[in-house]
Order: sequence, then structure tokens, then C-alpha cells
Amino acid sequence: MKKNLLLAIVGCGGMLLSANTAKAQEAVVVEESVVTEVPVECKTNYSTSWKDNWYIQLGAGMMVPYVDHYNVDHHAKRHITAIYNVGVGHWFSPYLGVRATGFYGKLHTDWGHYNKANMFNGNIDLQWDMLNSLCGPKADRAISIIPYVGLGVAYTWGFNGDIAMIPTDQGRHLKTKEVTLPVAAGLQLRLRLCDYVDFFAEARANFYGDNFDNVASGKPIESTLMVYGGLSFNLGKRSYKAYNPCEYVDYINSLNNQVNDLRGALATTSAALAAAEAQLPCPEVVEQPAPQAAPLLATVRFKINSAVISDEEAVNVYNVAQWMKANPQTKVYVQGYADKDTGTAAYNMELSQRRGQSVVDALVNQYGIDPSRLTIQANGSDVQPYDTNDWNRIVIFTQP
Repeated sequence: MKKNLLLAIVGCGGMLLSANTAKAQEAVVVEESVVTEVPVECKTNYSTSWKDNWYIQLGAGMMVPYVDHYNVDHHAKRHITAIYNVGVGHWFSPYLGVRATGFYGKLHTDWGHYNKANMFNGNIDLQWDMLNSLCGPKADRAISIIPYVGLGVAYTWGFNGDIAMIPTDQGRHLKTKEVTLPVAAGLQLRLRLCDYVDFFAEARANFYGDNFDNVASGKPIESTLMVYGGLSFNLGKRSYKAYNPCEYVDYINSLNNQVNDLRGALATTSAALAAAEAQLPCPEVVEQPAPQAAPLLATVRFKINSAVISDEEAVNVYNVAQWMKANPQTKVYVQGYADKDTGTAAYNMELSQRRGQSVVDALVNQYGIDPSRLTIQANGSDVQPYDTNDWNRIVIFTQP
């Protein structure tokens, strides 16, 4: 009985729909979403995770001291000694990084008396990738030029106490070790060998207090010049995450258009139902043709050079699957596209095919859709459905 009454309502509504169209249109107002355009700077921003872009460096080279009275008798020579370097660093953006590095070597001086000591120099350096800043970030750049500045601590020990010139605070014994706080500046040239190994060559100037060489005399600032090189081992590949807010503007506009379409369809259905209810009771049931399937509105976007369905786009695949289950007699064209600004036409054709296949595999394997109802159409980049090229990395669903 209830079923017959429902059929009667639907039949009566269909019969009287045309007579009440004007009345329904006057009574129903479709509320449309209004998008307020906010100026957006279309600039790609880059960032890195704290877990990425770490490295360890190992190197060796030579050091030349510039200290008090090194050539007081005009016969002494500067003593070049070997140094050994180890460091660990992290690039927290494509442009700036921080590094902790240490050096060990021998300090040999000659200011009338030959003297020598051991030296350890530990520093924290702030690094700037000059080419990434001037030419744009590139994780696999072959050559990098990296200026840096640093602060640290230097510990020298093992001086010959017989010829030292700085007494202890008690004045009883001559000092044989010193601690100073150097500042440093330098330039590194980095050559990429592979994803995980770089060769580097570096020149570094360290500036110390007057007592660095255990002689407090002459100029108040002493220094060492270090030139060294070695290998840098990347802990994982260097990578940067890119974000451009303009990539989402078209997507938001598309979602807004879908909302407006759904609101319009709902308003039309409500008007038809109101017209049918106004004519009850209906004297007879008139058989109506089967209703048309609801419009298919979902799309699936992809990242550049990718055919992987992201977590954000998986919900659209789910919506298409539910729509096809609700309309079991319909078939769907899965049309893949690619952005014409990147890649060749041949490559983009293959990429659009892979994007369509990825969506079909998800519909079939995850939601049980009959594959005979799905047809892939690879359009490559020859056809661009949207004016903004970034939006054309997409799969669109259409009906035959």
C-alpha cells in the first residue's frame, strides 16, 4: 500500500511538473556560494624536514699560523702543519644550514725560539648556499658555493714551559696550555659526486686572542689560515619540499562550482516535490520513464610528474565508486591529462595513461567496480581542459 502511494505521488508530480514550473521557480531561490578573491603571491616556497638533509664530512689539509713575532730575526719561516677535520651539519632550508666542525693539528711557531703545541679547534658555522639563493633551489646541483661564518673554542696544549711568556695567575709557573674563543670566516666549494657523496674544498680563516700561541705580545689579534678538502656523506638524499599557494586556487574554485551545481539540483528537486505535494491526492498513476543518473562531478588531481593518488584526492575516487554503485547501468570514461608546460608530448601522453590506469586500478581493486564499465582515454598535453596549466595534471570522469 505504501509503495503504491509513493508511486502515485511520483507520477502525479511528473504529470503536473510542467504546469507548476513557473510557480516553483518563483518560490525557490538558489543560494550560490560567493568566492571572494584574495590576492595571492604565486611564489614557490621551499622547506625541509628536520629529519632530512643531514651530512657528515671528513677532511684533511694544512694550516699556516699568523702569530706574534713569527719572524723577529728575519730568518724564521712560517711553519705549515697538517690538520684533520670532522664535522656534522644540517641544511634547514635550501639556503641556510648549520654545521658543527672540529680540527686537530700541530701549532708550530718561531719567534726567536722554536715552539710547538697541539691544537684542537671546535666551531659552530652558519652556512649560506649562494647558488640556491641566486639561481633558485636545486637539490641535485652539481656545484655549490657556500660562504660561512662561525664561532668556537680553541684549546692549545703542550707548549714548552721554559720559553713561555705568560705566567699562571699565581705567578709561580709558566703556562703550557691556552683556551681562546675564535671567530671564523671561510668559503667552501662543493662538488656533487652522487646522491650520497660530495667532494668539498675549503679555505678558512680563524681569528684568536693575543694569547693563542702562549705569547701575549705584539698585535692583539692572531690568526690561522686553513686550506683543506675531503668527502661529505649525505644521510639520505638531499631534498626540498615545494609549496605554491596558487596551485590550490583553481581546485577551490572547482569545488565551489560543484557545490553550486549540487545546490541547483537540490533546489530543482525540492521545487518538483513541492509541486507534486500541492496536487495530492493524485487521481491516477502515470508511468514515468526511468530517472536520469545524477551528474558525475568528481575529478582527481595529481602532483607534477606523478601518477600516484594522494590522500587528499582518494576521497574523490571513493565518491566516483559510490556514484557508479548507485548507477549500476552507467559506464564511465576515465580521461587523463598532463600539464603541457612540463615534459614532451610523448612523455605526457604516457603519463596521462598512467594516471588514468591508477584511478581505474583503485576503482576496481578497492571498491569492486566492474572493469568493463571503465574506459581509459589518455589525452596527454595536446588537450588542456583548463586555462591554468597546473590544473591540467588531472583525471576527469565523463559519461559516453
